[in-house]
Amino acid sequence: MLTFLSPLLRKMLRLGSGEALARLCSVTTLIFLAHRFGVIVVGVYALSQTMLLYSQPFIDFGMKHVGARLVAQYPQAVKTIMHRVQRRRIAMALVLLPLLLAYAVSTRFPWGLRAPLLAIAAVCPLHAFSLDWLAWAKERLGLAGFGRSVIPIVVLACVLVGRNSANVLWWVVIGQLIGVLLHSAILWVWWKSQKHAEDEVLLLPQIHDSLAWQRTSILGLATLCNLAFNSIDMLMLGVMSNPREVGLYSASYRVVNQVLFTYYLLTQVLYPQLARQDLQQRVRMLRPRVLLALAGLGTALAALLALTRRPLLSLLFGPQFQPATLLLLLLAWAIPLDFLTSYLNNAYLAWGMEGKLLLCTMVAAGANVILNLIWIPAYGAAAAAVNTLLSYVVYLACLGLVARYARELAPVPQPQAVATV
Repeated sequence: MLTFLSPLLRKMLRLGSGEALARLCSVTTLIFLAHRFGVIVVGVYALSQTMLLYSQPFIDFGMKHVGARLVAQYPQAVKTIMHRVQRRRIAMALVLLPLLLAYAVSTRFPWGLRAPLLAIAAVCPLHAFSLDWLAWAKERLGLAGFGRSVIPIVVLACVLVGRNSANVLWWVVIGQLIGVLLHSAILWVWWKSQKHAEDEVLLLPQIHDSLAWQRTSILGLATLCNLAFNSIDMLMLGVMSNPREVGLYSASYRVVNQVLFTYYLLTQVLYPQLARQDLQQRVRMLRPRVLLALAGLGTALAALLALTRRPLLSLLFGPQFQPATLLLLLLAWAIPLDFLTSYLNNAYLAWGMEGKLLLCTMVAAGANVILNLIWIPAYGAAAAAVNTLLSYVVYLACLGLVARYARELAPVPQPQAVATV
């Protein structure tokens, strides 16, 4: 057990060092905006960050995980893999831009608040030039973690520079633009500094087949549906509610997300190892005691968060965010459910079960969207929180059915010995 956990913990620390700094800067920016500018500015900022959150998997559209899988399996063909993945990412970025602009225009915010959202929409596609997926795939986790911290550091610095400005949201836009460009530049310098052997021509057909649109689009849709299942509430509040509701919901959601931070590091560093597992190893990773341990840990964290929700919100965001205590109480109980769904989701991706995962995420995301359409107009952010819990239950049930019946996890029938006389 120690021989398994020690390298895993080292990888988590390498990735988590930069990730922790990124989280710290991001939360500091949110807290500063909350105390100095109030709920509405926090709502606009949170919605802009949600747009950025959705832009990344849309641009990747399955390329991150498929590319990582290919790099793990064919390290001698990394140059070909990188170039093919990057071409696809840039094409997806061009498709993304008009969609983000249309969304920013459709929000119910005043035009003075929509303008920064439109500017963020123009920045989002620049993520296509980043090589963060490749650093992660090659298990350069320290570099990947540091790369993720660059953008939040620059955004925080720009917000502090513009702290006395009446248009602080434009300083967020400036920070985002500079940060994205710097982030991409650092990773490209790393790539150019590496020595790469000539690709093996014999591997090109396998790479071409793995990166075919028909295969990667399934994973891309599954990833987007999983994200929609997790956070479509914020986008729907943006077009169906007001900035105040978005601000209150984002504060609660951000607190829960920080609790999940360390756990997400674990699932990320496990992915390359899971991708190399055989059938017996996969079955062992799904044993009841593993899943119950994850659920128990998540329940303990949820209970602690529920008990401390009032002083925590006041301390972090100020007394004007006290109406978010009910939202935080509800969302806290998504933690144990997320511990299970994130673990299974990551494992299924690594094991090449993206088709089944797509079906699960479509059902869960569809349930979340339908429930939000019904209840958000009447009950706002409270309905979004309740619907999040219900959609988690739906998603977990679907993932459990996959674990029970998927052929990728079924034992291979052994040939029966023929009796001899």
